[in-house]
Amino acid sequence: MEKRVFEVWKGSNKFILGGRLIFGPDARSLIVTLLLIIVPIIIFCVFVARHLRLEFKPDNVGYVILVMAIIFTIYVLVLLSLTSARDPGIIPRNSHPPEEVFRYDSSVSVEDGGRQTPSLNFPRTKEVIVNGIPVRVKYCDTCMLYRPPRCSHCSICNNCVERFDHHCPWVGQCIGLRNYRYFFMFVSSSTLLCIYVFSMSALYIKVLMDDYQGTVWKAMKESPASVILMVYSFISLWFVGGLTGFHLYLIGTNQTTYENFRYRADNRINVYDLGCFDNFLEVFCTKIKPSKNNFRAFVQDEVQQKPTLPSTQETDVEDSGGDPRSKVEDDLDIGEDLLKISQRRNIEEIDGDICSRGSNGPPHNISEMDSVLSSDHRAPTIRSDTRHSSWGRRSGSWEIAPEVLANSTVTESRTYSTSKEPHQ
Repeated sequence: MEKRVFEVWKGSNKFILGGRLIFGPDARSLIVTLLLIIVPIIIFCVFVARHLRLEFKPDNVGYVILVMAIIFTIYVLVLLSLTSARDPGIIPRNSHPPEEVFRYDSSVSVEDGGRQTPSLNFPRTKEVIVNGIPVRVKYCDTCMLYRPPRCSHCSICNNCVERFDHHCPWVGQCIGLRNYRYFFMFVSSSTLLCIYVFSMSALYIKVLMDDYQGTVWKAMKESPASVILMVYSFISLWFVGGLTGFHLYLIGTNQTTYENFRYRADNRINVYDLGCFDNFLEVFCTKIKPSKNNFRAFVQDEVQQKPTLPSTQETDVEDSGGDPRSKVEDDLDIGEDLLKISQRRNIEEIDGDICSRGSNGPPHNISEMDSVLSSDHRAPTIRSDTRHSSWGRRSGSWEIAPEVLANSTVTESRTYSTSKEPHQ
């Protein structure tokens, strides 16, 4: 049975409704946020707005106060869902490192008897041009890609997010390129909602003072719910109001929270600053890019074509400016032919050849015999299709297949046993 992308997702996200909604791993904290919004509004509607509706009954102003509170709350909840239940700008991770940036360096290995062996290496950073200024981007080992400018890897969601701002535990989601607008609107709207609840609760206290012609303390005793709502709204206003002001500053200077905290002491030039007005237009008036992930798509069985390390001969050809592909193909064909010849050679024919040369020829024939036999047992080591690259290691070393080692050992033992007979 084919699986969908969200079912095999390697990040720490949580999906509901068949991958239609995506949350962070701390999505349960979203329940606390919902309670902090809904519960005070219910208290406000029952104990404050309902009584104000009776106080301003001739002009129907009381109904407007109640309806405004409900509509404003629904608007805030919609912004919260758009912030926490959508893709914040996750960059799909690669199945293997990018092939176009590989560097094949030849280094002398002492263990291999001084032979040059190719090693896999690629730069950890590279530079891209942003507004005419070079910006250094880093390589992500987890996602196996070079992060675009302003992109960072969230350790909580385990994803690389475009224009990463921060991971907000109150909404249970990363704040990035595709949901930063809704996040700011949610925070600023929550600030206005706190001001609205505080103002209407204070208005109801004033109405009670006028009705009973008493002091503020008597009015507060008549409506303790109004006092609780005023205290709660005042405290919440410090948090969401301060956050709104901080993000207004970030938008005006075209910064992210991550950039502001990390590079504050570096005194770097902000290459993304377009001016205050254009910065606000970029955040609120540009079209939001579509998601790069289709979480409901079926997973395709991809054949991962991993880049192969070049042999020493191929490296030499590249240095000389020749055609590496034809050179490697010729070397592989020669290796195959030598292997087939060595495997078809009968050991009895070799014994007969050794005996005839050992009895008739001078002693220097022994060296010829050794060269023949040595070519026999060296042949399997030329075969390239039995080599397996140690992909995933940083050393980039090669491993010889077990069947080749076994074949080479048997040939070498037979050669040693037959070479002793002429000497005897």
